[in-house]
Amino acid sequence: MASTSGAKVEDHRRKWDRSEYERLAIERKLDERQRIEEEVQKKKDPPVQREMLKPREYKVDLQSRLNKSQVITKTTPSCHQGGYYCNVCDCVVKDSINFLDHINGKKHQKNLGMSMRVERSSLDQVKQRFESNKKKADEKKKEYDFEERVRELKEEEEKHKAYKKNKRKRRAQDADLDGDEMDPEMAAMMGFAGFGGSKKS
Repeated sequence: MASTSGAKVEDHRRKWDRSEYERLAIERKLDERQRIEEEVQKKKDPPVQREMLKPREYKVDLQSRLNKSQVITKTTPSCHQGGYYCNVCDCVVKDSINFLDHINGKKHQKNLGMSMRVERSSLDQVKQRFESNKKKADEKKKEYDFEERVRELKEEEEKHKAYKKNKRKRRAQDADLDGDEMDPEMAAMMGFAGFGGSKKS
């Protein structure tokens, strides 16, 4: 039996400091309130204005490294590794189809500072576009008409030359036939004596 005379009994249970935990709880509440106030303030702030989506002003290079060999090591930077490197998003895409999907995608456009919205055209802009397209079509038609006309003239000239050549050949053949008269004895023997003209001596 343990004696209870004068000796303090040790309690092995953990003691909690109430004042410390009350202070931590108050700090947590203040942090939470501050976070909520910041979120409310963000909602009140006007959203970040991004540019409207516009056409690309450069040609996408998909074929410069086609059919080329390259040694890739662990220390090779990602821009020189196999595949297509996007320097805006700092990522490597393995094939051309996925690369095109990536550069046309939302993440890439957001990193460029663009929204995925397209500017709405006004009536005047549409009319101007129609006029410019009509002018282009007319110019093409004029060029085509000129080229086609030149080609047609060449063909007509060739046909005319061929016709003249054939006409000369026919005349030469007709002259040969007219010049070749049958021997009168032979014609008489074959029974042609009465049909053809005879030379008068």
